[in-house]
Amino acid sequence: MLRIVWVALLACAAAVAVTTAVLRSPWWWAAAGPLLAVLLLAGRDLLQRRHSVLRNYPVLGHLRFLLEGVRPELQQYFVERNFDGRPFDRDTRSIVYERAKGTEAEEPFGTELDLYATGGEFLVPSMAPCPVPETPPRVRIGGPHCTQPYDMALLNVSAMSFGSLSANAVLALNTGAALGGFAHDTGEGGLSEYHLRPGGDLVWEIGTGYFGCRTEDGGFDEGRFAEKAANPQVKCVSLKLSQGAKPGVGGVLPGAKVNAEIARVRGVPQGETVTSPPYHRVFSTPRELVRFVGRMRELSGGKPTGFKLCVGSRRQFLAVCKAMLEEDLTPDFIIVDGAEGGTGAAPLEFADHVGLPLTDGLMIVQDALVGTGLRDRIKIGASGKVATGSDLVKRLALGADYTNAARAMMFAVGCIQAQRCHTNTCPVGVATQDRHRARALDVGDKSQRVRRFQEATVKSALQIMAAMGVQDPAQLRPHMLRLRVDTHTISSYADIRPWLAPRELVEGAPPSWAEDWQAADPDTFTV
Repeated sequence: MLRIVWVALLACAAAVAVTTAVLRSPWWWAAAGPLLAVLLLAGRDLLQRRHSVLRNYPVLGHLRFLLEGVRPELQQYFVERNFDGRPFDRDTRSIVYERAKGTEAEEPFGTELDLYATGGEFLVPSMAPCPVPETPPRVRIGGPHCTQPYDMALLNVSAMSFGSLSANAVLALNTGAALGGFAHDTGEGGLSEYHLRPGGDLVWEIGTGYFGCRTEDGGFDEGRFAEKAANPQVKCVSLKLSQGAKPGVGGVLPGAKVNAEIARVRGVPQGETVTSPPYHRVFSTPRELVRFVGRMRELSGGKPTGFKLCVGSRRQFLAVCKAMLEEDLTPDFIIVDGAEGGTGAAPLEFADHVGLPLTDGLMIVQDALVGTGLRDRIKIGASGKVATGSDLVKRLALGADYTNAARAMMFAVGCIQAQRCHTNTCPVGVATQDRHRARALDVGDKSQRVRRFQEATVKSALQIMAAMGVQDPAQLRPHMLRLRVDTHTISSYADIRPWLAPRELVEGAPPSWAEDWQAADPDTFTV
């Protein structure tokens, strides 16, 4: 509304200046000319559909592009900072934007990365590269108890709820998923019409608030769950145990965002702040968790069902593995969310100091499933700062079968990291329930950007794998990824730590795992 008022005032000023120039003095053209030029620019900004920031902030929004264009002096600060202030790798955000727009180009003069920095990772090229596959491979999700398996893409939309994201943002993400043939995780905010209308494949995430399948007192409603899970667009069901940005903390949706529509979708009172508990009410032990996942699969009609977590205690995860073995009941997939994940608003101490980074959590889950002989029944998804083809390949090399991206997908729909997600004043209409702001996000344009970004990133990953002499992601191994340990030492991930052999934990745990394996109890989460 303010932008319309501002443009109207500008039009009045231009009209007065032109009238005065015509009727009184030609010197007024010095003012009328610039005012008319600015008015034309404002009109163009309001009518164009490519840039949400210009639709919400005509004329003034061009300052953002001016700053972004000052490279490289200011780009490090103004462009490459993520939501919690920690920088991405060089040009990560620029790569996402360029791929989303279809304007990606190669850069001259080589790398600007510090190749000798401790902690740097390097993928190993082959002296005998292979052809790039023409069709991107997909991953079959579905264990022995699944009757409706799903073929997952290598890169998908990670969990972001309607409520935290605007209706137009959700529409753009799901439309992009439908166009590109990949999956869209709903986040824990429930199934809305904006997830369903475009027809894209969905992973329905159920969190501790059980939104969309919730009893009046906040419990889990089996009837509502079964009814909604039967929707053919729901391809998988994911139980959220914890989130990388804030493991051990429930989600919060400010009351200002809880309008009538969101209240209806989530099954909560309108206008009241919604807080998800940090814990689940329907289970309290690893054994009960495994049984509940199995029950969700039954209620969904045999669709792939799994859980998501940010890994903390290795002993607790081993307790879940023991429960799986004793119950002979396994999830179809496990999504490992890294602590570096950053789309969820979180207390800074949790964002910076709680939970394992994706690499460490991924290796623990991979090893535990291999060591217990369960790996062939369970697929592993990886999420947490996955934005480029190299990110994707690194996750696959360390054990993941597929990946999810949240922050990069937000970039693709136009996020400029204004860090106003919690205030309902997102300047580009991505993370807001203000309809006037959200309308600036053009679904048709942004859905194509989502599709292009996913397609180009998977293509990049396949090109990297081909350069490594690999055509099938299942051929990637830890020794193909190297880590600079210090200035003079580079080691492969195969050598940095001992990896477990199939069923090694069951048949005789090695000393480095023996204490945790012995102490893991399928009937308690006590560390």
